[in-house]
Amino acid sequence: MTKTELIDQLAKETGLTKASAKQAVEAITALTAKTLKKESRFAIAGLGVFEVVKRARRKGRNPRTGEPVTIKAHKAVKFRPSKTLKDAVC
Repeated sequence: MTKTELIDQLAKETGLTKASAKQAVEAITALTAKTLKKESRFAIAGLGVFEVVKRARRKGRNPRTGEPVTIKAHKAVKFRPSKTLKDAVC
């Protein structure tokens, strides 16, 4: 599902206008990013938990040339689905 499809579906199911649904989706996206930057964890009951994790420096390979490269240490966002979501999907 794309962002546009999400906005359309949200508007349809809630009776909001597409403009209001778009504002809601963008607000949730911005709030998620802001919270992760500040607290490193964002949980939504029934959906799951977004967390910032630290990835260590590691060795990798350039897929074109095959030569070894070093991948810098960095932060990444990890998502763990809730049991409710897992049960609904699986």
